[in-house]
Amino acid sequence: MFTGDRSGDFLYAALHKAGFANQSTSLHRDDGLQLKDAYISATCRCAPPDNTPLPQEISNCRGYLEREMEILKPKAVLALGKIAWDAYLGILKRGGVIASPTLYKFAHGMEAEVGSGSPRLFGVYHPSQQNTQTGRVTSGMYAAVLRRVRSFLER
Repeated sequence: MFTGDRSGDFLYAALHKAGFANQSTSLHRDDGLQLKDAYISATCRCAPPDNTPLPQEISNCRGYLEREMEILKPKAVLALGKIAWDAYLGILKRGGVIASPTLYKFAHGMEAEVGSGSPRLFGVYHPSQQNTQTGRVTSGMYAAVLRRVRSFLER
């Protein structure tokens, strides 16, 4: 995921700098990228038109994300954008872990405890060109959040 595109260039550089990846780029499937203490998933399994998935597309793919969470049992979840944040909270609501996703507002750098025994939720703006090229999100902003994730995981 994010391999060979500008969003990936930004994301993998940030993950590498924070120690979550062994290299700062991912150009193709077999380029040697290895994630450390990290796993990348997606709310939707295909690139939706205009890069904004419809509710039905999110619903169609929800089972994949739910199953990955069951298998991996992560300590932390880093949501790349509001769509990912909302999708994860929706899974928790459907599972009876939280009463309402509206209790958890998305913002870059937001951090939330979401239910007893659930992974800590961190949020960042999506690494899209629209966000990175306009300065809405910077490498420094990602670095700050990734340091907090790393610190949380090391506790």
